[in-house]
Amino acid sequence: MSEGIKKVRQQPSQNEDLLFEISSPGKAGYQLPPLDVPSVDPRAALGAGNTRDAIDDFPEVSEVDVIRHFTRLSTWNYAIDLGLYPLGSCTMKYNPRINEAAARVEGMAWPHPYQPDSLSQGAMEVMAELERCLNAITGMDAVTLQPAAGAHGEFAGILLIRAYLESKGNPRKKILIPDSAHGTNPATAHMAGYQVENIASNSRGMVDTEILMKAVDDDVAALMVTNPNTLGVFEEHIADVAKILHDKGALLYMDGANMNALVGVSRPGDFGVDVMHLNLHKTFSTPHGGGGPGSGPVAVKKILEPFLPAPRLKRVGDKWEWNYNLPDAVGRVRAFYGNFGVLVRALAYIMAHGGDGLKRATLDAVLNANYLRKRLEKHYQIAYNEPSMHECVFSDDIQKKLGADTGNIAKRLIDYGFHPYTVSFPLIVHGALMIEPTETESKRELDLFADALISIAEEIEENVEFVKQSPHSTRTSKVDEVGAARKPVVRWKR
Repeated sequence: MSEGIKKVRQQPSQNEDLLFEISSPGKAGYQLPPLDVPSVDPRAALGAGNTRDAIDDFPEVSEVDVIRHFTRLSTWNYAIDLGLYPLGSCTMKYNPRINEAAARVEGMAWPHPYQPDSLSQGAMEVMAELERCLNAITGMDAVTLQPAAGAHGEFAGILLIRAYLESKGNPRKKILIPDSAHGTNPATAHMAGYQVENIASNSRGMVDTEILMKAVDDDVAALMVTNPNTLGVFEEHIADVAKILHDKGALLYMDGANMNALVGVSRPGDFGVDVMHLNLHKTFSTPHGGGGPGSGPVAVKKILEPFLPAPRLKRVGDKWEWNYNLPDAVGRVRAFYGNFGVLVRALAYIMAHGGDGLKRATLDAVLNANYLRKRLEKHYQIAYNEPSMHECVFSDDIQKKLGADTGNIAKRLIDYGFHPYTVSFPLIVHGALMIEPTETESKRELDLFADALISIAEEIEENVEFVKQSPHSTRTSKVDEVGAARKPVVRWKR
C-alpha cells in the first residue's frame, strides 16, 4: 500500500488581479454610507451585574499580534475555496463570484423594508422574476419567497395543505412520511398539528406503494416525500404515489432539498406534486451554513395558490405593489425579506446559466456522484443497488468486520485534507457514508477524494488501530466524545 496521498493546493499568486476594487473616499466608486449610531452606556443597557471591567489573566497584546492571531486561526479553517465538501444532501457547492457582485450592487444591497414601494421597484422586479423562474423550473403555478429556510418552507407548505383541506370542510389528522425522508419532515408535520406515521421503504429504497395504499385513509392529509430521497435514489413510482393520494383526497408534499439532481431534467409539478419547497442556498448556489442566511421558497399548484402567505407581489399598470387583500392566505410566515441578498444571488445564478446551463449542472452533479460510486464500490458496501442521483450512500459493513466504523473513516479522512462526508445518516442505513460531490468538482478532485477513501480502506486492513486513533494531523487530536457530550466546556477558561 502506498504511504499515503498528499493533497497539494496551489496558492493564488500575489500578483493576481483583484476581482473587485473598492475605491477610496473621494474617488469614483461605491462607498458605504456613514454610520450614525448613538452611543450607549453598556452598564445602563445591560445592567451593572452583567458587565465587567476586566478579564482575569487576559493577555495584553499589540494590534499586530491580534491581527496575526486571527489570521492564523483563519488558515486552520476548512472552506469550499480550499476543497471538496462531500456532505450528502447538503449541496455544499462553490458559489460563483458573479453572484456576490450582483448582490453588492448598491440598489440591491441597501433597500430598507419600510421604504415605499415606489423606491423598491427594482427589488420587487428581482423577486417577481425569481418567482417566474422557479415556477418554470418546478412546473408549479405559484411561488412565495417568504420562508427563510428549508424547514421554514416545509412548515409553510404544510400550513397551506391544512388551510386547503379546512376550506373543503375536510380537516384531517395525519401526515405520512417515508423512512427515507429528511429529518425535519416529521418535526414540521408535528409542529403543524398533525400525527405522524412512517411509511417503510421497499428493498430498492423507494416508497412501497402497496404499504402506501393501505396507509392512506380519510384521515391522511398528505405524504411528505423527499425526491430524490436521502438514499440518493429517485422515486421512480412518484406519479403512482401522487395518484394514490389524490384518489383519497390527500395531497403530495415534496421536500425539494435535493433538486440539485432534477433541475432542467424533471419537474415535480409534472409528476403530481401539489406543494414543495426549494433550498435556494443549496440548489441555486448561494452561501449557507453556520446558521444562515438561507431561503426556502414554496411552490404550489393552482388549488393552493389562494392560501399562499400575504402579502404577494402584484403588477398594477407598469408598477409593482404588495397585495394584502388575500382573505384566504395563511397570513405572514415572516415579517420582512432580510435575506434579500440570497434571492439576488439565486437569480444571478439562474440567469448566468440559462436553461441549458442549469441542465448541464444537474447532469454533472449526477455524473460526479456515480463516478465516485463506481470508484468506491469495491472498497465500501453500497447501501442500495439502484442508480445514484446527486449522492451515493455506502455503509461501513466491510470495515466493521475489521473493527472500524464510519466515524473512524471520517476522522481519518481529515488527515488527507478533506472535510468528512455525512456520517451515520440516513438512519435506515446503519453506519452510513453519505457522499455528495455536487457538479462543481473536477475529475482531479474526485480522484483525490476517492484515492483517499480507498487508501483508508487499505489502512483498516493493515492497521485498524492507527485509523481508530485518527485524526493525527489536526491541532486537536482525537477527543473523548462521550466526556465532551456529558460534560461540555462552554467557556474559554474554567
